[in-house]
Order: sequence, then structure tokens, then C-alpha cells
Amino acid sequence: MGGATQDLRGRTCLVTGSTDGHGKAVALALAARGADVVLHARNREKALAVQAEVARAGGGKTPELLLADFASPAAIDRAVAEYLASGRPLHVLVNNAGLVGLSRRVDEAGHELTFAVNYLAMFRLTLGLLPRLRESAPARIVNVGSDTYKIARLDFDDLMLERDYGMMKAYGQSKLAILYFTLELARRIEGSGVTVNAVDPGPVASNIGADNPGLAYRLVGPLLRNFFPSAARAARTAVIVAADPALDGANGGYYRSRKRREKPLDFDPETSRRLWQTSLELCGLDGDPLPAR
Repeated sequence: MGGATQDLRGRTCLVTGSTDGHGKAVALALAARGADVVLHARNREKALAVQAEVARAGGGKTPELLLADFASPAAIDRAVAEYLASGRPLHVLVNNAGLVGLSRRVDEAGHELTFAVNYLAMFRLTLGLLPRLRESAPARIVNVGSDTYKIARLDFDDLMLERDYGMMKAYGQSKLAILYFTLELARRIEGSGVTVNAVDPGPVASNIGADNPGLAYRLVGPLLRNFFPSAARAARTAVIVAADPALDGANGGYYRSRKRREKPLDFDPETSRRLWQTSLELCGLDGDPLPAR
């Protein structure tokens, strides 16, 4: 794969979780390639600061903002409605927003927060924006995952981890769900002009987890920022998958270190089908916008 000089002029790219770390680095790189960038954030003040930085990277072109707290299903729905009402095309959706939780917390709907923000928000947002992606085709969806999916399993009797919560268990489960979602969505949208792939940026120097209270993050946070690879370096894989012409039509892949990884998952169709249906129910969505073929 290439990835160095793609011209994205005339292409609109939405990056979620774009005020820090990997998401910010992806937004900067896409803007530098000429894209019209839309920045998602939950904090307006941080979004405005990044907006100015991305504008400089894009030669003065000011990116739009899309504000939504992904711990709120209602806020996600409002963001989708706002984007659709704007009339903007959508050529690239980078689902990057995520968190880690040292202790168990829940979102507004009562769902375990890591699963809700990392996965259910992605599911809800992507399905909501899919009509615009189809109208804008060819279009790409890039889901940011992690190799931590390898340590996880989907326990449908305790997806919310009420019985046995652990930080890495919750994080790995959310990333396994993202990978299953990517593969299932790829199957359901094949031939639509929209593609979806997952990427693992590897370790990233970032502030992920900074909203966790207490001493633990104050000790771990500096290690994440100082000893992991820079966000700009980690973002290269996502940027390639979002923009490289060599990947036109590539669908249902998993990429790490700028390379496609073959058979990342021992895919179980029944688990995939069950997760899709469970996700619809957890999101309170009536009917299935993408019935299985």
C-alpha cells in the first residue's frame, strides 16, 4: 500500500473522537491531503482548539464541527440528524472515538460505558449515516479496532459485565464487537459503493482514559503519552485505509502496521448474526436497516 500523497480535494471526511491522540492525527493528515474534514468532539472548547490546528494543516480551510457525547444515544441521534440536514456529502467516516474504564460505569441508557462508547455508538452512528455514505459513493468506513480483541469473548449473558468487570476485559470485548461489526457490515453492504474495513493503530501516545478519576490514571497516563509511538505515526494505517487509491473497493479487511492481516478472526456466522440483532435491540432501533441477504 502507498499512502503518502493522496489528493483528497473534494472529499468530505468525518473523524470521530478527533480532539486528541489518534483521531486528531488522522484528521490532520486527511486535511493535509486536501479533504474537507468534519471534526466530531464532545467538548466544544477542545474542538475549537483542534479546529484551528486542522485548518492550518489544510491550508486555511476551516473544518466543520459535530458535537455529541457518545455516552448519550439521544446525542448521537441528534448528531446524525444534524449531519444529514446539512446536506454535506460523506465520503469517509473514521470511527475512532473510544475510551477505557478503570472501573465499571454506565451510559445514559444504562449500558456498560466502554461497550457503549467504543462499539454501540459506532454501530448507531454508522447505520444512521449510511444513507449519506451511499449517496456519496464511492465511500469508505474505517473502524478503529485493536488487537486486544484476541483476549476477549462475547458473553451474551453478560455483555454489560455486571458479574465480572475488568478494564482490559471490557476494552477487549468492545474491540471484538467492532471487528465482528466490520465483517458483518462488509457482507451486508457489498456492492453498494460503500466499503468498510477495520484498523489497529497499535499502541498510541494519547490521553485515552483521562476521564478516569483517581490516582491510577495519574500514574499510567504519563507512560501512555511518553513511551508509546506518536499519534501521527500510529495514524498512518488508518489514513492509508481511508484514502489510498490502491484500496478502492477493498472491503471487510483488517489492517495493522499498514498491511492487511489475513483471517484476523475465526469468524462465527451465528455469533455475528446474534451480535447484530442484539446491537439493534440495545440501540432501540426498530427493524433492521440492512437485512441479511
